[in-house]
Amino acid sequence: MLDGLAAEGPIPAGGAAAAISAAMAASLVGMTARSSPDWEGAGGVVAQAEVVRGRLMSLALADSEAYARVLEALRPEGDLAPDERDLRLGFALGRAAALPHAIAEAATDAVELAAHASEECVGSVRGDVLAAVVLAEAAVHVAVHLVEINLATSEDDPRVLEIRAVAAHAARVSRRTQGRT
Repeated sequence: MLDGLAAEGPIPAGGAAAAISAAMAASLVGMTARSSPDWEGAGGVVAQAEVVRGRLMSLALADSEAYARVLEALRPEGDLAPDERDLRLGFALGRAAALPHAIAEAATDAVELAAHASEECVGSVRGDVLAAVVLAEAAVHVAVHLVEINLATSEDDPRVLEIRAVAAHAARVSRRTQGRT
């Protein structure tokens, strides 16, 4: 996937990178839980981190595929009527906005898991769990920008307002967690 991100061409792009970053954060949370033998609830956190990581990796691939559909819909098609082309593009952009929205929500789950892990993990992996918080929060913010770009709607679009609320929550959790250092 990293080679794909570095290659010439628009796919995979920012959404996939955000999802992969948040998946790395979930992996770090799992590692910190596994490395904290006296933590009674570590097994549950490991299981949750694995679910979040898997969801984010699936979203990375789906986001790339959805963005490919947008690029396809933007290509001039001689056979399509303008209304049909606009309809196809509208559907493609809607899907392309829904996936970063899902990435932001899953990355917020990673932020929350990391915040919880920061309270329970052993000191030797505390830096790793804080790295997870920062990575996951950054992924949320990237995903929010992609939703805004893909929707290209007014500031009061409910989908934009909802995703901004998700980002604000992730930022609060992140600040609170980082303030515990």
